Amino acid sequence: MGIKWRHRAASAAALALLAVTGCDDTPAAQPKPTAAPSTPVARVCARPEPGPATAPAGAVTVDPAVAGDLAAKTRSSPPDTTFWLRPGRHRLGPNRYAQVVPKEGNTYLGAPGAVLDGRRTNQYAFGGTARDVTLRHLTVQGFVAPHDEGVVNHDSADGWVIEHTTIQNNSGAGLMAGARQQVRANCLRGNGQYGMNAYKDPGLISGLVVEGNEIVGNNKDDWERRRPGCGCAGGVKFWAVDGADVRGNWVHDNRGPGLWADTNNNDFRIEDNLIEDNDGAALIYETSYNAVIRKNTIRRNNWVEGRRHADRGDTFPFATVYVSESGGEPRVPARTDRIEIYRNVLENNWSGITLWENADRFCNSPANTSSGACTLLVKDTGRCAQPAIATAPLLADCRWKTQRVDIHGNRFVLDKSVVDCTVKCDRMAVLANYGTYPDWSPYQGDVVAEAITLRQHNRWHGNVYVGPWTFVAHDPSRVLDSGQWQDTPYRQDAGSTFRARDRG
Repeated sequence: MGIKWRHRAASAAALALLAVTGCDDTPAAQPKPTAAPSTPVARVCARPEPGPATAPAGAVTVDPAVAGDLAAKTRSSPPDTTFWLRPGRHRLGPNRYAQVVPKEGNTYLGAPGAVLDGRRTNQYAFGGTARDVTLRHLTVQGFVAPHDEGVVNHDSADGWVIEHTTIQNNSGAGLMAGARQQVRANCLRGNGQYGMNAYKDPGLISGLVVEGNEIVGNNKDDWERRRPGCGCAGGVKFWAVDGADVRGNWVHDNRGPGLWADTNNNDFRIEDNLIEDNDGAALIYETSYNAVIRKNTIRRNNWVEGRRHADRGDTFPFATVYVSESGGEPRVPARTDRIEIYRNVLENNWSGITLWENADRFCNSPANTSSGACTLLVKDTGRCAQPAIATAPLLADCRWKTQRVDIHGNRFVLDKSVVDCTVKCDRMAVLANYGTYPDWSPYQGDVVAEAITLRQHNRWHGNVYVGPWTFVAHDPSRVLDSGQWQDTPYRQDAGSTFRARDRG
């Protein structure tokens, strides 16, 4: 779980929205940072694609006037059946566990105006372990899934396709994820915890596609206020996902972060998204590996979270793109062996990119907030103990490292009058804390701070900066200007340009 990010209040824009119903794999050696990416806006919630007005041939018709008709007809029909839900408000049975349990290969299609309503009574809409289920053109709302659980694909079955569906105003997560899941052109709006929780217990999720969705106003129940420090809020949360394409989404006005990959995720491609007006970070990539983050437009994020911490006097550089104990690792197979952050436009966010490593967070440490997890390089957490942890290979492999992060060809724009700030909203950073805990830790002192800053191949270069940017290196007390940032010993941002304002 995240140890540095907390949430308190929703933006006015998010509350207003909730009131409304209804590739080339290899980057160029030096891409031009001044060209903004072409990011289409997935306005799915305002303009959902309608479903079929009549039942497809061979489909089973579901009657909204009959409570529980969808679940009953699913039970009585064979696998690979298509169901067509008539226009109207469909209900399940009165039991809180009256969810639909699909059979393998089933398809559920909604006619225009078809709504499956949990009436704040049913916990789940669709569950079970059947593979290759398809949902299209439905509205799913009013379900009361518990904390960390989801309404659609509650049991994280594999191979599901969810398209052109509105999942809104539910408790918990609107949607869970399984392997090979495709989530396309959906409206994930106003759910109590997450729009989607990509988590499978037990198991690893692979081959996840999240494309062209609008993800807005989630964490309506403000879980970080209810359970401070839970690290359990935002637009989408990913946990132990191996291979994900997250592209072309509009992620906006969520309480907390927009996108959060937390613990042993690998091989992410996050591209061509518009991420804006989230109360916390646009993107957190935490205790994870190997990602390409490119051609995203990221603006006006982290105003609530960043300002709250600044007002408390916190000197940590809370950032809009937060890379926490994550890096490139060639020993973990992926489409890249780095974290590549390039050709993005970041405009008027609360600060920019922070690369962070907690010296006290490693396998088997009480400070490891990822529920006892260990790195992908060590299968047995118990091995990470004295005396073995003090020598190779465990000295390196027992901790997640922020390493091999390549930040280039981006455009960073800051107008403090727009953000309405005077200090602490203008920072780019690479740093760690002074290691102190536990008393048997081999990472005490500034060994981790020295490594992340100078020896782990983290590099900014060829970027464009517009506005009064400052830079933090090694620890929160070292605040630098651009000249110091580019000079020894840091030698960052070679070939980058710095100017006070945009030209004419």
